[in-house]
Amino acid sequence: QVRLVESGGGLVQPGGSLRLSCVASGSIFSIDFMGWYRQAPGKQRELVAGINSNGDRNYADSVKGRFTISRDNAKNTVYLQMDSLEPEDTAVYYCKMRLRSGPLNRYYDFWGQGTQVTVSS
Repeated sequence: QVRLVESGGGLVQPGGSLRLSCVASGSIFSIDFMGWYRQAPGKQRELVAGINSNGDRNYADSVKGRFTISRDNAKNTVYLQMDSLEPEDTAVYYCKMRLRSGPLNRYYDFWGQGTQVTVSS
C-alpha cells in the first residue's frame, strides 16, 4: 500500500511563510506528477502547484511569485514553500502524487490526508 503524509501546516500571520512537506511511502516504483491542492470552506478543491518528473512546474495565478514547489525524488517528497501568505490562502492543503506502485506500467493517483493552513492576525 502507498501512503502520503503531509506536514508543516499551522497558523501564521499575514505576510508570513510556511513550508509544507509530503512524503510517500510503501510500494513505489516511480512517481510522475506531484502536486499541492487546497480546499477552503464552501469552495471546491483547486490545484495550487504541480511539478512533473521532468521538473516542469505550474502554479495557480493566485500564488504565482509567492509559492514555490519542489521535489526530492530520492526521498519521494514534494515541498511547497509559501511566502507572503494572505488570509485568502487559508485552506486545507492536500498533496497528490501520480505514481506506479507495481511492475506494470500503470499510474494511479494517491492523496494525503490534508494539513490545515490558517493565515490570520
